[in-house]
Amino acid sequence: MTSKTKLLGHAVHPMLVHVPLGLFVTTALFDTIDRFAGHATSLAVASFWNSVAGVASALVAAFFGMLDLFAIPRNTRAFRIGIAHGLGNLVMTGMFGICAALRWSNPGYRLGAGGFVLELAAVSLSMVTVWLGTELIEHLGVAVDDTAHLDAPSSLHDIPVHRPH
Repeated sequence: MTSKTKLLGHAVHPMLVHVPLGLFVTTALFDTIDRFAGHATSLAVASFWNSVAGVASALVAAFFGMLDLFAIPRNTRAFRIGIAHGLGNLVMTGMFGICAALRWSNPGYRLGAGGFVLELAAVSLSMVTVWLGTELIEHLGVAVDDTAHLDAPSSLHDIPVHRPH
């Protein structure tokens, strides 16, 4: 099944997801550098605004993802993966939103230790949701292929396993 929302012939949701993901990873990277540099940098301010822009752009991407999700037949593996992908991304976006709110009243928009751990957990969750999204598009063909096999087994089944003789 191809995407219900396209721009110049390409599915909109897969194009948009790179923006929040890049902003969120950069947020965590800047905060890590700032934290280990003894807060001697101004990267915390950039992290704050990256996280705000990341949350806003993630919500836009989520809207288009939701349009594609509800076009998938409900009784398929693709729909179940899509639900996990979407919910995981909403949780991750919420985690970054909480971190942005925690920074609001802190001097220099610095994130405390608890917020920093939450931010790292959110980035870790994003790795899972990225894999799920890639499974949808590259393995199941959701949004890109009218002949998609929406109940194909996991791509993890395709990984060769070396067994000694």
